[in-house]
Amino acid sequence: MEHSLEIIDWGFICYKDALAKQIALVEKKIQNPDLSDYLIFAEHEPVYTIGSRAGANKNLIWDEAMIKKNKLSVIKTNRGGDITYHGPGQLVIYPIIHLKYRDLHAYLRNLETVIIQLLKSLGIESSIRQGKTGIWIENKKICALGVAVRSWITYHGLALNVNPNLSHFDGIIPCGITDGTVTSLEQELHRVTEKKLIKDRFIVEFKSIF
Repeated sequence: MEHSLEIIDWGFICYKDALAKQIALVEKKIQNPDLSDYLIFAEHEPVYTIGSRAGANKNLIWDEAMIKKNKLSVIKTNRGGDITYHGPGQLVIYPIIHLKYRDLHAYLRNLETVIIQLLKSLGIESSIRQGKTGIWIENKKICALGVAVRSWITYHGLALNVNPNLSHFDGIIPCGITDGTVTSLEQELHRVTEKKLIKDRFIVEFKSIF
């Protein structure tokens, strides 16, 4: 069955509220399989989210005092993966779609391809790294991925660093990776890219693959 795709922009939204809304949409799609798929854009308050990977909490470096000083919060979530950061200047994208071929590995590879093609359109060459999640520019991670699936409907998704406060990544070992660092579009291009341009291009690349 082919599903239409509805584009939604939640704008700036609390992470916990966004998660609750995702789960509600997944439940609606389970109850009514004919509903549209959703591609949702969001931006969150400064927050560390800890995924379901064993030992993920050990990659939180800052103590409670430093977290409070930097006005961050820490939330345990149900996506796959380790610990990551969300904050202003980061574009978070939540595809809530039926996996037609029920292949989670292929879904992740397709999401990676969407980002690689998006970055290429901006003049940035990026790639995956063997055995590591996300999208990289050499040893610098620019986009994190972490998904969950229920009844073969996806939620959670990816986070692209546009112009976030990169110093907030100092409080964690992002995704548990010790042989790399993080970067952003602003740092790579030496300018701020308009988020609308990025969203529009993401939609084009997403539709071309999904």
